[in-house]
Amino acid sequence: MNNKTTNLLAVGLLVLMLGLAFFSIKDRANTMDELAHTPAGYSYIIKKDMRLNPEHPPLLKDLAGLSILIGSKITKTLIYFPDQVKSWQEDLNGQWDFGREFLFRNNNDADKIIFFARLPMLLIMLVLGWYVFRWAREIYGNKAGLLALFLYSLSPTFLAHGRLVTTDVGAAAAFFISIYYLVKWLEKPNRKNMVIAGLVFGLALLTKFSLVLLIPYFIFIVFVWALINNPLKNPWFYRLLKAGIGLLLIGLIGMALIWPVYQFHTWNYPVEKQLADAQANLKTYGGRWLADPVIWMSDKPILRPYGQFFTGLLMVIQRSAGGNTTYFLGEISNQAWSYYFPTVFLIKVPLAFLILILLAISRLNIKTDSQNKALVKLTKFSLISFFILFWFVSVRSNLNIGIRHILPTFPILYVLISGQIAKVLEKDKKFIKILVIILLLWYGLGTINAYPNFISYFNELIGGSSQGYKYVTDSNLDWGQDLKQLAQFIEENNIEMIYIDYFGGDDLNYRFGDKYQPWWGDRNPNELPSNGWLAVSTTLLQGGRGKTVHGYNEKTDYYNWLNQYEPVEIINNSIFIYQIKVRP
Repeated sequence: MNNKTTNLLAVGLLVLMLGLAFFSIKDRANTMDELAHTPAGYSYIIKKDMRLNPEHPPLLKDLAGLSILIGSKITKTLIYFPDQVKSWQEDLNGQWDFGREFLFRNNNDADKIIFFARLPMLLIMLVLGWYVFRWAREIYGNKAGLLALFLYSLSPTFLAHGRLVTTDVGAAAAFFISIYYLVKWLEKPNRKNMVIAGLVFGLALLTKFSLVLLIPYFIFIVFVWALINNPLKNPWFYRLLKAGIGLLLIGLIGMALIWPVYQFHTWNYPVEKQLADAQANLKTYGGRWLADPVIWMSDKPILRPYGQFFTGLLMVIQRSAGGNTTYFLGEISNQAWSYYFPTVFLIKVPLAFLILILLAISRLNIKTDSQNKALVKLTKFSLISFFILFWFVSVRSNLNIGIRHILPTFPILYVLISGQIAKVLEKDKKFIKILVIILLLWYGLGTINAYPNFISYFNELIGGSSQGYKYVTDSNLDWGQDLKQLAQFIEENNIEMIYIDYFGGDDLNYRFGDKYQPWWGDRNPNELPSNGWLAVSTTLLQGGRGKTVHGYNEKTDYYNWLNQYEPVEIINNSIFIYQIKVRP
């Protein structure tokens, strides 16, 4: 297959991915994290003030905010910024309350704002897709490049999260592209590749704080490469010194890029408030030897940008250590399960892909025909090392809230698996080739069949998407994305009043007005009227039906009374609707 045909097919796959993501945006309500990220991004652009959502770097939110600004100008949409409300003026990181004020409380067109904010996220998703294709093709050839892009562009998980104003797909892109340019620099350690690697590293740090994991990873890869590359040409200490100096310069370029970006974001952030916010945010941080210097930097004219950056970084470390209350396999806990991510991976990625992984592993004896075997070895070592490192950190993490947190490892799998599968298609038995084609068709058709409900996708191992709520919730299944479908159900069934317990980033008053009453889990069910309607988000429903793990003392059985009722409707597996004809 020639390069021109390959490029056209690659563009076609990216267009398909864009179409699936774009046309499924319209009817998706504002999800949980978007409630904080979207208003924060807009505030950064128009206020140059980063008091909101400092626990995430600004780059992706900036793109969302800039898109809102441009979109509002093009469509002549007026957007009111409520900078006099308490959540902006006084609160410490009042991102959630301010998000509701900005999107839903001041006659702003929330749906337009949400739509504009999501558009640049699609671009990030496509850029990552192009790099997946590019790297797989460079290492394994055109066929492997297309296979990797096929797996990526029809991934339910990337289609689910690549259309939202969140940091997960952006982080996956930042990890993957940073590793790509590090390998390019190791292959050809010239000044141009060093500068590119440094700039990309800096952009990565501005994407998500988990990207600091690149620092020990880069050191390890460069150390190993320095020891094994050209062992007869120069002494090992010379190679190590030269590589170390180059890596240090890459790091300095990246850190230097942080300063002007954060300088912009603290330009109108009052010095006294930045200092007070840093003190409050890091008040309970255990390592005072880290927290105190960061607080000290927060009101120094030259160091303020770095003070804000490191405040956010320490906030994330603190949050990760604290954990998050989660439903998993019928249990509720605020501590992590070591088998959480392996389990979620096995039930959330397409079964056809799992089989392709096993097939690729079973065919490792098929040798590559690549002309640049040293580069192939370096690439494989770099990718596999990162995959192992990221999974090791994730499994040991105390934060179990979704498959999205291991997204950075997916592109690596696509590249490595595609290389093996391409060799299978060229050299293996006819039966195996037919099996691969069937698996790829199954993979693609399964994803298209899930449209537009990619967030709630689960594979056939557990019986499909309708069974997922029994295993996991939160961003694996229910992030509040189906509130508009609930409104549609209410309208189609002429329901005059419904009680709602909602988990997500949208707003019930904005969507339902006087047609709903708020409900919460530990409320007395006798308060429901006879024949009354009740809608409960799956995350909250399962949180009220799971069993507590030893050491977790919060009440979790408050929705067990609903077990005696069959839901009238389950909206995309994320909202359960009941009609309580006989009160409990």
